[in-house]
Amino acid sequence: MNKKGITLLIVAMMMTAVWGQVPIVKVEGGNVQGVPSVAEGVTVFRGIPYAAPPVGDLRWKRPQPVVKWDGIRKADTFGNICWQPGNAVGTFYGNEFYWKEQTVQSEDCLYLNIWTPTEAVGNREGGLPVAFWVHGGAYFNGYGHEITMDGDAWAKRGVILVTINYRLGIFGFLAHPQLSKENKDGTSGNYGTYDQVAALRWVYDNIAEFGGDPDNITVMGQSAGAASIKCLVSSPLSKGMIRNAVIQSGGGISTTAGNDPDQKKAEATGKEFMDNHGLRSLKEMRAASAEELLRIFKENGMGLFRPHIDGVLLKESFDNAARNNHLADAQYMIGCTLDDIRPMGKQIDEFCFLRDSLNQRPAFQYLFARKLPGTHDGAFHSAELWYMFHTLDRSWRPMTPSDYILADEVMDCWTNFAKYGNPNGLDASTWAPFTLANPYVKVFNVK
Repeated sequence: MNKKGITLLIVAMMMTAVWGQVPIVKVEGGNVQGVPSVAEGVTVFRGIPYAAPPVGDLRWKRPQPVVKWDGIRKADTFGNICWQPGNAVGTFYGNEFYWKEQTVQSEDCLYLNIWTPTEAVGNREGGLPVAFWVHGGAYFNGYGHEITMDGDAWAKRGVILVTINYRLGIFGFLAHPQLSKENKDGTSGNYGTYDQVAALRWVYDNIAEFGGDPDNITVMGQSAGAASIKCLVSSPLSKGMIRNAVIQSGGGISTTAGNDPDQKKAEATGKEFMDNHGLRSLKEMRAASAEELLRIFKENGMGLFRPHIDGVLLKESFDNAARNNHLADAQYMIGCTLDDIRPMGKQIDEFCFLRDSLNQRPAFQYLFARKLPGTHDGAFHSAELWYMFHTLDRSWRPMTPSDYILADEVMDCWTNFAKYGNPNGLDASTWAPFTLANPYVKVFNVK
């Protein structure tokens, strides 16, 4: 055997040994086996399906049960991401987050990823807290394994991290009168949010196999991910599955009545859009290629399709649910960045004041104020992601030792919140909740 053949044999033997060390986990659909992550003592399960591929006749239908598989599914590769415009190199976010480094785009995109301590895998009595992350991206971009997002540091701190992909844009939020007629409840759209609920249900039902506690799930998201969290805590379909919630750069509640679209308005928007592009029947709509749908969406539809009040998944807006005391009975942490995409402080204050005035558990409010090194863009929208996932080493920016110290502080607070519903953990409280009597805001910055 030549030197190359010997090398390949050694690699194969090493990989076999590695696979043999990772327990096999039985989940909905079949058996899965993860791989050792970069961090010692952490196992990652990449690309586990949580619903059937929404392709063909399942395009624009609510998520269906997972398709079962035979044998052992090696969860070593991240799943496909939903078709999306992305952010080109040369744009701010294209440069910041390397959007060219994407995975395969497909309508077959309903996958999730799990990082967990290796010793917890297969231990149904592990009882570890679980963090359920919903990515942002204006409801038409993003995925659960973006360059900022990683669960190693979370698992090292004893918290299981789950990230998900869900349907986006025209694939995830198109409502249409003909689509509504297919459903007994007479509604359509909101498929991306239904995906999120399905993923949360999957985690609730299966996470014990990975050492997690299904009764201690923290849902968290940023930007459109934060708006998604607001939907999840408002929806009756996620009732009983949420212990804590983190809302990052998603605002709070308005001081005036909202103007959220309802089912009829969403249907009218979808019908007009499809009619304008010559797609007037369900047969034509489902026969159109994903590439064609993405093309017309990029040209004319960006910003049109997002969650709406349908009376089933969402019976009222987040604002009204908060005012009517209909939100999930959870502990809340909420905040934004100093130089965010728009002013959010007043809306966040209003949410915190409302929680206290209704005699609910007061929320913890934060402000991420670190102006990132390398440019003069400040503490911009999404800046905190490098810190809350402790992935500063993946950034092109000249991070300082103080930034790594700040990342440790942010991570300690976020993981403590997932564990205890309190960012202080069990130690003396230094981060007070935001109340009418004491409107305290925790500021994160380098020392």
